[in-house]
Amino acid sequence: MTELNKLTIAAARDALKAGDVTSVELTQACLTEIDGADVLNAFVHKTPDLALEQAKAADARIKGGDAPDMCGIPLGIKDLFCTKGVESQAASAILDGFKPEYESTVSQNLWDAGAVMLGKLNMDEFAMGSSNETSTYGDVVNPWKVDDRNLTPGGSSGGSASAVAADLCLAATGTDTGGSIRQPAAFTGITGIKPTYGRCSRWGIVAFASSLDQAGPMTKSVRDAAIMLEAMCGHDAKDSTSADLAVPNFEAMLTGDIKGKVIGIPREYRMDGMPEEIEKLWADGTAMLKDAGAEIRDISLPHTKYALPAYYVIAPAEASSNLARYDGVKYGHRATLAAGDGINDMYEKTRAEGFGDEVQRRVMVGTYVLSAGFYDAYYNRARRVRNLIKRDFETVFAEGVDAILTPATPSAAFGLGEMADADPVKMYLNDVFTVTVNLAGLPGISVPAGLDAQGLPLGLQLIGRPWEEGDLLNFAQVLEDRAGFVAKPQKWW
Repeated sequence: MTELNKLTIAAARDALKAGDVTSVELTQACLTEIDGADVLNAFVHKTPDLALEQAKAADARIKGGDAPDMCGIPLGIKDLFCTKGVESQAASAILDGFKPEYESTVSQNLWDAGAVMLGKLNMDEFAMGSSNETSTYGDVVNPWKVDDRNLTPGGSSGGSASAVAADLCLAATGTDTGGSIRQPAAFTGITGIKPTYGRCSRWGIVAFASSLDQAGPMTKSVRDAAIMLEAMCGHDAKDSTSADLAVPNFEAMLTGDIKGKVIGIPREYRMDGMPEEIEKLWADGTAMLKDAGAEIRDISLPHTKYALPAYYVIAPAEASSNLARYDGVKYGHRATLAAGDGINDMYEKTRAEGFGDEVQRRVMVGTYVLSAGFYDAYYNRARRVRNLIKRDFETVFAEGVDAILTPATPSAAFGLGEMADADPVKMYLNDVFTVTVNLAGLPGISVPAGLDAQGLPLGLQLIGRPWEEGDLLNFAQVLEDRAGFVAKPQKWW
C-alpha cells in the first residue's frame, strides 16, 4: 500500500470512509514525515497534540456517518492565517509570539469540515516575495534538487508548496496576491488554484494588499483542489468583500468533457527571451486541449504589458496602509528604548527591527505613491490601468472565450540566493504571468505539465471566468490527465 502521507485527499477520503485507515494513522504518518524534514524548513510551528486530538474527533465523526469529504484529512496551514492559540506571525519578527484569540474564517471552515491541522507553514514575510527568502524563520527549500543546489520553492506560499510536494501533508492552504499560490505550485510540481476574488473570506488572514489577496488550496491533484476549495469557500458576513453566492460541488463538475469550449491563447504573453522549453510546454498544452475537443483561439489582452508596474504600485500602496498598525504598542515586537526616547523613536526602532528589507522596501514605495503630489501620478494612474486590464478580460470572455491558457512562470525553480544581489525588479518578473489575474479578480490555476532540461517541474496556467471555478477545474483536469505528470522529487532530506 502507498505510504499514508503520500495519499491524495481523494484517496484518503475513500480509505477513511471504507474503514481501511483512520485519521489518527494518517496524521501520525504525516507527523513522522514532518519530524524528518526539518532541513526543508517548511513547517515552522508544529502542533502534534492538537493534530492527534482533531484526528480522534474526525475518526469518531466518520464512524458516526457524519463525515464531509475533508473529514480526517491532515493539512498544513500557511502562517498568514490566524489560528486560535497557535503562533501566527506572517513570518515576520514584528509579530513575534502573537497567538490570536480567534480563528480565520477559511481555517475554521476546514475545521468545521473535520480537517486536521499539522502545524503552520513558512512563507515570505507578510507574503511579500517570490522565493521564500524573506521569512524571519529562514529560507524554505524546494524538495526538488539539481546538482546538490538548494532551490527556491517559490513564494510567498513556499512552505505550503514544499510541504505538499514532499508529502509532509496531504494538502495545504495558501494565499495569492500576485501569484503566490500558482508560482510556487509550478516550481514544485503540484496544483494550486487562486479562486475568484471574494470566493474565500479574507477575515482572519493577515492583510498584505486587501483588494488583491485571496486564499486557495495547494494540493497533489486537480481533484484534491476541487474537494478542498469547496470546504474553504462560503459567504462570510465579517468580510465585506465576501461574495454571497452558493458554493458548488466542484468535484462533481470534473466531467472531462470540454468539447466545443473555447480556449484563448493571448499573444501578449509571448515575451522576448522566453525560454524555448516554456514555449514548447505552452504549445504542448494547447495541443492537449485541442485534442480533447476544445477550440483554440488567438486573443489579445493589450494592456498586459502594464500589469507588472501597475501591480507594484497598487500592492505596496495597500501594504503601507495595512502595515501601519504594526507599531509596537498593542502586540508583537517592541524595540528596547534608550533613555529620553519618545513615542516616535519607539515607532521607528520597532518597525526598523521588526520588518525585513523587502517589507521595508514595499512600505516605502507604497507610502511614496500615496503621498501628496504623487497620488495622481502613480496610484490613480495604476488604478486606471487596472480597470483597463480587467476590461481586456471582460472583452475576450464576452466574445465567447471560456478559459485562457498561459505559462505559469517564466522559468523553472532557481537556486536560493541566486537573486539576492540582483535588482529587485528581476525578482518581481517572476510574477509576470500571474499578476493580471489578481488585478482582474479572476480565478487562475497552475497545473504541473512537464519537466525542463534539468528535470525540474514546469506548470501551465489556466485563467477562468469569474465565479466559474468549476469549469476552470474541469479544464485543468483535462490538462492534468493528458499531460500525465507523475514525477516526484527524489527524497534527499
